[in-house]
Amino acid sequence: MKIFKILPLVLLAPTSLVTSFAQAEASEDGIDISGTLRVNYGYKDYDEASKDKLGDFTFDMAAIKFNGKLGDWGIASEYRFLDGWNMLRYGYGYYDVNPEWQIQLGVTQVPFGNPGFASNSYWFGVPYYLGFEDDYDLGVKGVYSSGAWGTEIAVFKNAEYGASRNERYATDIYSGNVNGTDYYNEETNSFNIRQTYELTYEGGRTLFGASAMVGQIYNSNTGNNGDRYGVALSMDSTYEGWGLQLQVMQYEYDAADAIDSNKIAMSVYAWQYEIASKAQAYSVNLTKTVDFTWGNIKFYNDLGIVTPDVDDESFDTSYQNITGAAISSGPMYTMVDFIMGKNMYASTRSTNHVGLPEVYDGWDKRVNINFGYYF
Repeated sequence: MKIFKILPLVLLAPTSLVTSFAQAEASEDGIDISGTLRVNYGYKDYDEASKDKLGDFTFDMAAIKFNGKLGDWGIASEYRFLDGWNMLRYGYGYYDVNPEWQIQLGVTQVPFGNPGFASNSYWFGVPYYLGFEDDYDLGVKGVYSSGAWGTEIAVFKNAEYGASRNERYATDIYSGNVNGTDYYNEETNSFNIRQTYELTYEGGRTLFGASAMVGQIYNSNTGNNGDRYGVALSMDSTYEGWGLQLQVMQYEYDAADAIDSNKIAMSVYAWQYEIASKAQAYSVNLTKTVDFTWGNIKFYNDLGIVTPDVDDESFDTSYQNITGAAISSGPMYTMVDFIMGKNMYASTRSTNHVGLPEVYDGWDKRVNINFGYYF
C-alpha cells in the first residue's frame, strides 16, 4: 500500500531537495509499505521426535518492507521478526544518476552469481550456505543497465552484523567456537563485480552472467589479515513456461593464523557451522510453470553439489536435491519441498558442516511446507 504521497526522505536527500519536495508529482513519490506473514510445517525422516509427532507446525516469520522515492532519491528496506529474535535483511538508500546508472549505499545485495536467487525452493541452494547466494553486506554499489547489458560494481566494508552474531539472514564468516574450534575471523574490505548479458527471443529469454569477488579476512586475535575470493559463471533461461538455471563457482577462504586451514566457520539463521575453506559448487535447477485461472504453480527440481578442494583428503562432497512446487494465488504463496541431503548442513542430521568428512552415510530426507501471506 502507498502512504505519504509527498514525503521528504530526510535521511537521503540534501536540504535543497527536501525544500522542493512539494513540487514533485505525487504519483511518483512516496513510500510503499508491504509485508509478509509465514508459518511452516516440517517433517524429518531421520528424527525420532519429528516422526513421533508427525512433524512440527511453527511460526516462521513476519516481515515489513519499505520502498520509497522522492525524485531521483529512494530507500529500500526489509526487516524480519522471527521466534525470539529479529534481523535486517537489507536496508539502503539509492540515487538514480541517470536512466542507466543507480548508486546504492547501505546494506545492499552482494552482486554474485545468478541475480536474485540461485535456487527456487524455500530451502535455498548450496551457494547460500557458503555465503554466495542472496548475501547482503554494508557498502556502496553501482548498478548499470543499458539494453541487454548489465553491470554491478560494489565495495563492501564488512558484513551487515558483527562476526560473533549468528542471528542473521545472510550467511557470513563467524567468529566464535564451532565444534570445539575457536575462530576469530571477520569479513572486511571486499570488492565485487558482476557482468550480465540478456538474450531475448520469442517465448523467453536467457541471462548469462560472470561474477568475481575478492576480499580480506581479519583475525581479531592476532591482528593479521587473510584473503578470500569467489568466481562464478551463471545462466538463467526461460522458454514457454520452462526454466533452466545453471551455475558453477569456486571459492576460497584463506584465513590468517588458522588452527586448521582446511575449514572455516560460517553463521546464518541463529546457528553456526563449518565449511571447507576451498571448494567448487555446482547448481542445476529445472522449473516448469503452469498457469491456472486462480494463479499458477511452479514445479522445480534444484540440485546442488559442493566438492571440497583442500589438502585434507578425508573431506567429502556435499549434496542437496530439492523437488517441490511453489503455489501462487492472490496474496498467498506456498512452497512444498521434498528435501534430500547427503553430508550437507541444514538438509541432513549433520547440522554442523558443509564439505567436511561425512559423519552419517547415505541420504537424509525431510518434507517442508511454507505458507506465506504477502500484502
